[in-house]
Amino acid sequence: MKQVGIWLDQKEANIITLLDKTQDYKTIYSDIETRERFDGESKKFGRFGDQYLNNEKGKKNKIEELTNRYLQNILKNIKSADEILIFGPAQTKAKLKKQINEDSRLSSKLLEVNISENMTENQKIAYVKKYFIEE
Repeated sequence: MKQVGIWLDQKEANIITLLDKTQDYKTIYSDIETRERFDGESKKFGRFGDQYLNNEKGKKNKIEELTNRYLQNILKNIKSADEILIFGPAQTKAKLKKQINEDSRLSSKLLEVNISENMTENQKIAYVKKYFIEE
């Protein structure tokens, strides 16, 4: 049985795979940049006569697009999982849960979504092993 634990935040996802007696640890980095400046951008707004334009909507759309691409990359890496655990500190895990629930092949495999703090690599592996052993 292939058991997968995913620790994720907005910067990276760590996928811990347990299969028989072996374990695999993989890191996927996101391209999400929340304070990104675009070429030519100097102020938070542009002024044309008495009108002010701001690019908040464009930035928000770009962040959503990058987040979506990041989550799709994670989903590609867990397609063959039999059981899935998601944990981490950020809101990104709720977005991943939503995408998993929209995929009929994966939705029944998602066991739990837990809140956890930042952890070291060894702590993450131990957390996943403990979860699946006690399950």
